[in-house]
Amino acid sequence: MTLAVHIHRLATRDHTLVQDLRIDVPPGRILTLMGPSGSGKSSVLAAIAGTLHSVAEGSEALRFEGTVTLDGRDLTKLPTAQRGIGLLFQDDLLFAHMTVAENLLFAVPAGPKRERVAEVARALDEAGLVGFGERDPATLSGGQRARVALMRALLARPRALLLDEPFSKLDATLRDQFRAFVFDHLRESGVPAVLVTHDTADVADPSLVVELGHAR
Repeated sequence: MTLAVHIHRLATRDHTLVQDLRIDVPPGRILTLMGPSGSGKSSVLAAIAGTLHSVAEGSEALRFEGTVTLDGRDLTKLPTAQRGIGLLFQDDLLFAHMTVAENLLFAVPAGPKRERVAEVARALDEAGLVGFGERDPATLSGGQRARVALMRALLARPRALLLDEPFSKLDATLRDQFRAFVFDHLRESGVPAVLVTHDTADVADPSLVVELGHAR
């Protein structure tokens, strides 16, 4: 399942952020998107996810001219909810009023309750968090919360995953551990991913790096 993105132009009426950019991410591979602040990294993710309406450059909305396809299916005009693309941010965004297990169960697609609960149990096991299901997310460490956030994103069965600096708030040791955890799970699941980062240590595959320039 390959994620293919062609951005002819990503801009406001007078200000071009990104132009003539092509991205092709094969299944289970992670493309790293780098560049200085203001170069349009997060805006590229928004264009892929279909959330550009929530991103503005100053007071002007950004316009996207191009295409987004996943496994040959054109997603360009589809709303975000129909694209099957997951998002992972630097903040874990766990629901404070839910237990860890409830946070994970929320992401599992509809189906028999027993099977959905079993999926949550497997996710907790994979994340090294067996016995944490009834915990309040506020009682978890930063690294534990990050693992729950990733498993929640994967339980939604995304066809592609976008990661916007998901390691940036972790200390050096946790960052190394969580980075390896994320990359291993994406490779095993066969999900293509685009990672935005400022840190070259976050690069998963040196052959899949795109460097954006300063906005024009």
